[in-house]
Amino acid sequence: MIIFTKTQELIQFREKQKNISIGFVPTMGALHQGHLELVKRSKQENDFTYVSIFVNPLQFNDKKDLENYPRTIEQDIKALQSIQADALFLPDFNQIYNNQIVPDEIDLTYLNLILEGPKRPGHFEGVVKVVSILFKIIQPDKAYFGLKDFQQVKVIQQLVREKNYNITIVPCHTVREENGLAMSSRNTRLSEEGKKKASLIYKWLLQSKQMYQKGIAIPEIINEVKHQIHQNKDFILDYFEIRDADTLYDNMAGIKKPVALIAVYLEGVRLIDNLELSDN
Repeated sequence: MIIFTKTQELIQFREKQKNISIGFVPTMGALHQGHLELVKRSKQENDFTYVSIFVNPLQFNDKKDLENYPRTIEQDIKALQSIQADALFLPDFNQIYNNQIVPDEIDLTYLNLILEGPKRPGHFEGVVKVVSILFKIIQPDKAYFGLKDFQQVKVIQQLVREKNYNITIVPCHTVREENGLAMSSRNTRLSEEGKKKASLIYKWLLQSKQMYQKGIAIPEIINEVKHQIHQNKDFILDYFEIRDADTLYDNMAGIKKPVALIAVYLEGVRLIDNLELSDN
């Protein structure tokens, strides 16, 4: 596996790659099996796969969250080598933001008003900036993102549409622990007991799916699941909503493909997850 730490070195290497398909998996490190599945899929579908590890300070609205974000670079490198990733881009702040590559900005008005948007001010702007720079450096044909961050995938898809990038965004299903907990770098901050309790998040999502498929109305589903979360003193509910999977609108008449989205605090760690409620 080739490791690049300098933007210019990667650009020069990339310029020599002709007539091959390029896959790209952007990460913030602390890699888990979910990340590795993205890399494996990229390797299956492309001739050459780049992975990036960069903890992007611009997408953290909470300084403590940035400070606490796990950094396990040596383990990450070994994990990527074990699945034969082709190249790793490991830049510092200056290599991303002081390299004369102009980041993109897009109209995030709607996506900033719902779900994660108001909870994490500036988060999606930071995502757009770093991903647009990485796209310009790596110039992939396909880029792979996990659907655990459902709203973030919508932001990236909007970026590609608005800026006319010739890149296919490949959303990939959430990889889960045996107990159903969505794999996340933040899970390392939970105690072993906390990880067991966190399995309830997926159970609540599954319950909402079962209720929907029994024909129970969406407002009733939302009220019932919220009630259960509030009854459990281990969890603090941030939001539980059901929206349209394509548009993220919550107009009941306009929900054709419902997705349940949840954010809760457990042991002071904010955990998010989602599940589409229809099987088609």
